[in-house]
Order: sequence, then structure tokens, then C-alpha cells
Amino acid sequence: MSGDKKETPQRVRGRLLAATSAAAILVLGLGASALLPRPAMETKAVEQEQPVRLEQAVARNVPPHMLEAGAPFSFADLVERVSPAVVTVTVEQEINAAAGMNPQDIPEPFRDFFNQFGQQEGKPFNIPRKAVAMGSGFIIDKAGYIVTNNHVVESAKAIKVKLTDGREFDAKLIGADPATDVAVLKIRSDRSLPNVEFGDDRQVRVGDWVIAVGNPFGLSNTVTAGIVSSIGRNVGDGPYTSFIQIDAPINRGNSGGPTFDTRGRVIGMNSMIFSPSGGSVGIGFAIPASTVRDVVAQLKEHGRVTRGWLGVEVQAITPEMAASFGAKDIKGAIVANVVPGGPAQKAGFRQGDLVVAINGTPVEDSRDLTRRVGALPAGTTATFTVVREGTRQDLRAKVGVRKDQQVASNDAPDQPASIPGTTAEAMGLGLAAVTPDTRRSFNLGQDVSGVVITKVDPNSDAADKGIQPGDVVVSVANKPVRTPQEVKARVADAKAAGRSAVLVLVTGQNGQRFVALKISQT
Repeated sequence: MSGDKKETPQRVRGRLLAATSAAAILVLGLGASALLPRPAMETKAVEQEQPVRLEQAVARNVPPHMLEAGAPFSFADLVERVSPAVVTVTVEQEINAAAGMNPQDIPEPFRDFFNQFGQQEGKPFNIPRKAVAMGSGFIIDKAGYIVTNNHVVESAKAIKVKLTDGREFDAKLIGADPATDVAVLKIRSDRSLPNVEFGDDRQVRVGDWVIAVGNPFGLSNTVTAGIVSSIGRNVGDGPYTSFIQIDAPINRGNSGGPTFDTRGRVIGMNSMIFSPSGGSVGIGFAIPASTVRDVVAQLKEHGRVTRGWLGVEVQAITPEMAASFGAKDIKGAIVANVVPGGPAQKAGFRQGDLVVAINGTPVEDSRDLTRRVGALPAGTTATFTVVREGTRQDLRAKVGVRKDQQVASNDAPDQPASIPGTTAEAMGLGLAAVTPDTRRSFNLGQDVSGVVITKVDPNSDAADKGIQPGDVVVSVANKPVRTPQEVKARVADAKAAGRSAVLVLVTGQNGQRFVALKISQT
């Protein structure tokens, strides 16, 4: 290539595609040299081709599809810049070496030896010993603050941090949040410390390149690359985190390490993997940077995390529930119960309200509502838009402080059972009024009112939704019911209005919850 010609994106593209074509000839030449002879000059051109570094491609405005066409490129510049801020976290713990061991499992000749530790016959032994675990972390500012996973430093007796330049420090735990698996450490250094910055994970798209740096299996500063496989993953790890799924290989010891975008900004923190063997199978999960950043700010300032509390139990709205509201594509979270004396009750929330927005921003589902309420500072006032009896209205609530034991959702049903005895039937349910006899038969409390379910058709939609005998129907279509005939009348009204499902509030062993039941069986 002539040195006096300007390097334009078109020339770069031509050079990259030429390299790709030559490489293809080389591959085919292994088994078809007679058909596709390889000129010496073309081979030389391929050998002289230099890798296109990713940051150079970005600077030259080379379109991504050129890289995807097969041209070689490198993450080396990016890794060289960010990896010094990625650290190895070593944790000293005290564990019980024989926890869970029972003396009866020990052969008779050795049992007396173990009993000398003072444990009683028949009880598990507790023989403390030191253990060392390793994970990853990253420095977020020059003052020495380091972010890692809570599960990396949990129950730590001592924590050490090692940098890539060989420096090693004793680290202090500033604070940890088990609910999001985020922890903050602090080290002191007389010399300058490298650091990385958080990016905006909300701009990340499925298919974007990501780079993970960490300490897998104790191999410090191992770099792997891949793409974002999915966004907003719910892996059952609490209501406050929706994970970024990546296919960049991460393994044991990567926990707490950063996931970078192609500009070297942290868009997530590696937290867990899905694997039948303990090694990477290409399914890893990173905590979004936005979640980490918010938690870190509270831990640095207060050493703990406080979350907002509204005082409601909520459920995700299903398509059947949406149909009961007369809309197929409506989103939000339905209020299954309102805590007496809580902020929601004071603001006028009711059972059956569908929360569709907070401060004007739409609510996707019950997890989204829980997460966003939790992010609101206690004492602030927020505006909640709800749909009630087909109309929208705004409710202003002063957010309280959530306690750890407070329940945020009520989504899990149990399996149905069957007890005979009915006075009316609707939607595959046997129904009876709450009387002294039915209270005794179904062990109902004196404060329970409504219509008791005495039988459930195992082939009904109600059975599939987990409704069981002994549950009590409190309301149908958000209207209280006291007799089986009222239930049937509400269902008939919904059917006459062209609804395919009706919203039913039931109470039972799982507490109160809404269920959208199909009405085609009536």
C-alpha cells in the first residue's frame, strides 16, 4: 500500500476483504491445491497483513460489519489500558472441617479419637480450620475503593488485594449488600492506583462485544471475550437484580471481576455461571453496572444499603389478567395485598389496583416495580399511576424504609387438591358460602369472609393456576363476593362483556393473590 495515499474507510475495507479472500484460498489450498493454485505474491500479502486493533478500527470509523466479515482484529490496546485496575482478592476464612459429620458415620476404632474434641455423641462435629478463597475485583477510583462480589468476601477473617504490578495490600471491608451480591473494599497506597470507570449498561445490546478480566482458577488477569447473549435475565437471585447474560468464558475465581464494553468501560460485574461441571459452558451472568454503581454509592457513604418500601404485595400481570382488564398488551404489577398502616394504604392503594407507572415512567412487571421502589430513598414522595376499574389515576405515596423480612411479592402457588361437597359451580370450582360448618371443615379463621372453594376440577384452568380446596374467593372482577351466586353473577357479567378471563382474588395458605381464570368453562 502506497504511503502517500490517505487511509480511508473504503481502502481499509478493501484491504480487509482482500485479506479475507486470501485466507479462504489458503484454507481451501490444504485439500484442493490442484484446483486453486496459490500464487506466491498473494501468500506474501497475507503474511504481511497486520491485525487491526479494535480501538484503531473505532478511530478510523470502520463499520462493525467489516470486522464481522472475518478480518483479524485485536483487543490488546484495550486490555493493556484496563487490566492494571483488575485485582486478585484473597480471603482468609474459618470453616468447620467436619461440619455435618456424624459420629455414627465414623468407624468404631476412631470414634473415641474424634470425641476428644468435646462434641457430644450423635451431634455434628465442629472442627475449625483456616481456608483461603480467591476471587476478583476492580478499582473504581484512585482513593483505593474496590468493587467485588459479596459472596467472595462473605465471612472473611482477613482480605488481601494484589495488583498486576505485584503490589499487595490488606483490604478493609467498607460494606456489603447480600441482596445484590455487591461488596466494597478499601486499600491505602502511597503511590497512584489505576482505576476504571462505569459505563451505561442501558445502552448495551444483545450481540455487542464484551471482554471479561479476572482471576479464574487463580490465574490472575485472564482475559476472555465474547458477546452479550441476553439482557434482563431473571435467575431467581432476588428481586433487585436483572442480569446481563454473556458468553465470554468465565469460571471459578472470575467472581467480582469486571465485564468491559469495547471502549473499556465497566458495564457489568461477573457474578455467576450456569454449568453442570463448574467450568464455563458459555453461559455467564454479570450484575449490570447501573445496579453496582447505585449500591456502591450507598455502601461508600453509609456502609449499608437502605431500600424504599411501599407496603404492598404485588404480582406480575399475566396475559389472562390483562384480558380481565380489557387489554391484551397492558403491562404493570397488580396489587395483591395492601399492608395495614403502610405507605400504600395511607396513599389510597387498593387490592386489584394495577400499577402501570412510577413518576411517569412505565412499570414493566412486578420485579420492575419492586426494584424501582427499592431504589427510591426513604422519605421521598413518589407518584404511582394505577388502573382501577378501567380508569387511570395518580396516587402519591411517601416511601418508607424496607426491612429485610418484609415480603415484596406473592407469586408462588401450591399444588391443587380435591375435597368433595359443593353448593354451586363456576370456572371448574365447587363453591360454598362461609358458614360455621364450612369454617370447621376447612379450618377457616373467624375473620375470613367470602366464598370457600370446596372442589377443584383437575382439568380446569383453576387447577393449573394452583387454586385448591380451602382457598376462599374474596372478590371477582374487583368486587367483593359473599355467596356462590354472586360469584356466578360476576362471571356472567364478564362473559357478557366479551371477556375471556375474569380476575379473582383468593386467600389461603399462600396469603392473598390474584388469579385470572378463564370463563369459557362456565
